[in-house]
Amino acid sequence: MKILLLEDIDNLGQAGDVLNVADGYGRNFLLPRKLAKVATAGSLKETEQIRRAGERKRDREMGAATDLARQIDGITITFRARAGETGKLYGSITTGDLAEALEKEIDQEVDRRKIVTEPLRQLGEQTIEIRLMTDVTARFTAIVEPEGELEPERLPEEEYQEINPEEEEPIIPKAQQET
Repeated sequence: MKILLLEDIDNLGQAGDVLNVADGYGRNFLLPRKLAKVATAGSLKETEQIRRAGERKRDREMGAATDLARQIDGITITFRARAGETGKLYGSITTGDLAEALEKEIDQEVDRRKIVTEPLRQLGEQTIEIRLMTDVTARFTAIVEPEGELEPERLPEEEYQEINPEEEEPIIPKAQQET
């Protein structure tokens, strides 16, 4: 199916491009969302106008993304989380948590999907990259500190055998016991 893109689409093309796509992709995704239209003789005459409008929109977005990148660069955000003795967190700090903390810091909305990292699961400092546009990235630092004292890591209670407290035997996980 030959289509004319009306909007920029990552990994496909920019507004005003004429492309061949799979029939199902065009019919079920691009056309209903008004991201493209079927390339006919009449719609091909609009190509240059759509391309110029797309360029103006990209220029505006690039300016906004560059300003946001300047605000984000160098920011340090601190999180407090429960962790075991080895520094491993009981849970994780997700990209949603990072975006929310960043929004509070700069008073501007941040899309969590643009943050390029796995969830944080260790104590310490990590540099996080946020990709605002294809050519615009910013970096900030996330510090994860322990909440309270570090807790010893243990197996869940049901993993331990029942023992008499008066006996001097050590606690052995059920998985290591012979049956």
